[in-house]
Amino acid sequence: MRNVSCRGRPTAKAWKPLVCGLQPECWGLWETLALSRSLQVLGLLVWALIADTSYHLYPAYGWVMFVAVFLWLVTIVFFILYLFQLHMKLYMVPWPLVLMIFNVGATVLYITAFITCSASVELTSLKGTRQYNQRAAASFFSCLVMIAYGVSAFFSFQAWRGVGSNAATSQMAGGYA
Repeated sequence: MRNVSCRGRPTAKAWKPLVCGLQPECWGLWETLALSRSLQVLGLLVWALIADTSYHLYPAYGWVMFVAVFLWLVTIVFFILYLFQLHMKLYMVPWPLVLMIFNVGATVLYITAFITCSASVELTSLKGTRQYNQRAAASFFSCLVMIAYGVSAFFSFQAWRGVGSNAATSQMAGGYA
């Protein structure tokens, strides 16, 4: 029987993505990937809707674009790390703590981006025009992304604290369960 763990320090013969995906202790990995995928899609909608307007004329949308594009790219990097289980190769990094800090930071940044985007819609475009509709939609999707990062921050906080694990899984995962 193989000793395979999705979290923490892997054993010498543990790195097998397909076997890991079938074990119950690895389901958190697939939940992380699914949430990351939804964040990518929603974040892409935010910056695509803003980018299609004349956002460069208004500094407020520059901030929204920075937050949306930067966090979209970092989320893709984390997605790739977890998809190919490269985080297991870097076992010395406390990944639950890193993900929690990232998700809390992303939530705070998206709160500011959502407020900025929502407050600027009425001031920067005429109601009923295409730009107004796109900016209003970007505000809506930035709210959804903000909520999704908040939920992700909550789950990563639980993973960091080890909620739902016992001593056996905590030891097996190197204390990062």
